[in-house]
Amino acid sequence: MSNDNTGDKKQYSCQFCGKDRKEVEKLIVGVDAAICNECISLCGNILEEENIKTIHTNKKKYDAKKLNPIAIKKHLDSFIIGQDEAKIALSVAVGQHYKKLHNPSKDIKLEKTNVMLMGPTGCGKTLLAQTIADYLGVPFAICDATTLTEAGYVGDDVESIITRLITEADGDVELTQRGIVFVDEIDKITKKSNNVSITRDVSGEGVQQGLLKIIEGTKVRVNASGSKRKHPGQDMVDVDTSNILFIVGGAFIGLDKILNERTNKKGIGFGAELPKDEETSNLDIVQPEDLIKYGFIPEFIGRFGLITHVNQLTKEQLISILKVPKNALIKQYQYLFGLDKIGLEFTDDALEAIANKATELKTNARGLKNIMEKLLLKYQFEGTELKEKGLETITFTKDTVLNNSDPVLIFNNKNSRENEQKKN
Repeated sequence: MSNDNTGDKKQYSCQFCGKDRKEVEKLIVGVDAAICNECISLCGNILEEENIKTIHTNKKKYDAKKLNPIAIKKHLDSFIIGQDEAKIALSVAVGQHYKKLHNPSKDIKLEKTNVMLMGPTGCGKTLLAQTIADYLGVPFAICDATTLTEAGYVGDDVESIITRLITEADGDVELTQRGIVFVDEIDKITKKSNNVSITRDVSGEGVQQGLLKIIEGTKVRVNASGSKRKHPGQDMVDVDTSNILFIVGGAFIGLDKILNERTNKKGIGFGAELPKDEETSNLDIVQPEDLIKYGFIPEFIGRFGLITHVNQLTKEQLISILKVPKNALIKQYQYLFGLDKIGLEFTDDALEAIANKATELKTNARGLKNIMEKLLLKYQFEGTELKEKGLETITFTKDTVLNNSDPVLIFNNKNSRENEQKKN
């Protein structure tokens, strides 16, 4: 390729507008074609306009009806049992957040409402955030706060959170800046002690300090490809975190003692009345000062406009989790066994026994998965062979769950006779 400064005496003209090299500032000449600088500029403007249209089209894909908190909660109800208080709080926070993004005010600066979600492990904190993100079609990143350290120390720095989000958005910065980040185990980054220490608290207060700007809103320079590795030649992009919604969650073990101290519920003396379990775990009364006493710095707590919680799951709710939601555990396993054309059933007593076991483990919904896997492992392993022998249905009973007795196996008599004949 050459330009109009070459010594070629052949007369060239732009094949787009027809102007010759004397009428334009620059004429770019190829093997069989030529284009002037004016047409190149025009093409650039067209491409830029098309890019803007694409961005606006992506913004329109968010349906205003979906941002109705009632619609969001209804969707959550299809996947998550109970936790109405947390569902309502998150539905309002997320709905209002994306309404503000799509309807910016010229006169008023609309601040985002980040959410702190407390409650026992296995009660649906992560699932609530994940389900909302899936419903709205926005990128969603999960980060474990226990892996984070202050910048310059071994471990992940706080910028790695945004790196994960841009990976989930396939490198789309515009989409990344409208995503949701869930930081789990947030209670693990509390200050290790209120006493002055000669050593630096790089995984506690240091992480809180590092998260302040990112949660409030700042520009973070990250690898465009989403890789955590840094080297001088890689492409870097700036991500504005002002419109990224942050949801943090944790079990907050030990917070009940602080609540009891504040509400004077501690028993003193032999005849004193001791607080009940439901009183010690009452997260409805949590105040910012309780969380500061727990080990958070005031500036960090101030970044979260909404503090809500999930409750311990009851036995009835655990039974419902097994069979009611769209992605219920029993439905998942029935589908997997169905691939081998084997039916899978559980009696009501069996479901109750599984729920009781999960309650004893105190791991809530996570315990259900563990119990189910142990029950089904043998039959998942032998499924294909049992089907060849004529197995049609497996039914688990209370005795199977509690005493490890064999489930009821129903075989097709015809297939069983044919298999016996082959053996003979």
